[in-house]
Amino acid sequence: MGKILLGVNMEYVRSEDKPFEWGVAKAAELGYEFVEPMVHWGRELLSEAGYFHSVSMLDDPFRIRRVCEKHGVKPSALSAHCPLCKPDASTDYLKQAVRFAAECGAGVVCTDEGPKPVWSTEAEDFYFMKYVLKESAAVAELRNIKIGIEPHQQYTVKPDLFDKIIALAGSPAVGANFDTGNSYLAGQDPYVWLDKIKNKLVHLHAKDISVNQSDAERGNVTGTPVGCACGDGVIDWGKVIAICKTIPQDIVFSVECGTVEQAAKSIEHLRKLV
Repeated sequence: MGKILLGVNMEYVRSEDKPFEWGVAKAAELGYEFVEPMVHWGRELLSEAGYFHSVSMLDDPFRIRRVCEKHGVKPSALSAHCPLCKPDASTDYLKQAVRFAAECGAGVVCTDEGPKPVWSTEAEDFYFMKYVLKESAAVAELRNIKIGIEPHQQYTVKPDLFDKIIALAGSPAVGANFDTGNSYLAGQDPYVWLDKIKNKLVHLHAKDISVNQSDAERGNVTGTPVGCACGDGVIDWGKVIAICKTIPQDIVFSVECGTVEQAAKSIEHLRKLV
């Protein structure tokens, strides 16, 4: 059986107003083995000034590789979310993210279908997504990179449509980046769903949801940017871990929380269970 490894999504330092390098050093200090960098196209003020953790794909991918090596961690995946329903925005972006991942050392690129065009039908959206995924999968297969589709928007939070999207490219390069918190908030049973798609799993967003957020939003939203500390919310991590221990592939649990304190509490809680 594969191993469960612990990582953290770089969103945990968003509120710190610090650069990527600071966030990697802090993750290593907390004991994480992996980090999940977020990338973007072009240039923007906050990242360039060192007040935000996102990395431009115009930078050298070895910027990520070298800082991770310096602190003894590895990139588990790139957070490269782009609206798959909008080929003009996503095709070149996702292909570049795959190439960037291959050079920086991340094995997975995470994305979702994103907000859909206001004028398109569901059938048209699936045609758009098929185009983006087939083009991107062709690039990913050559580099042994996986594209992880995440439950996050109008289609991916429905298990049957989630399966249909993963199958669109007809490629082993496309799998699931399961998000425990998003699936729960969308009104699904995350344990039943995870067990159903576990053999397609390439990465996991370990996102817990507070009781207050659950009471206010469950069944009314398709996801949330970050959750609370793992162990402080409604997700049963023992169940999630038990399911993932039955699959052959190694899986990184990339904690998605909003603060350094929550990241520290999360790894303490998950370590006891893993």
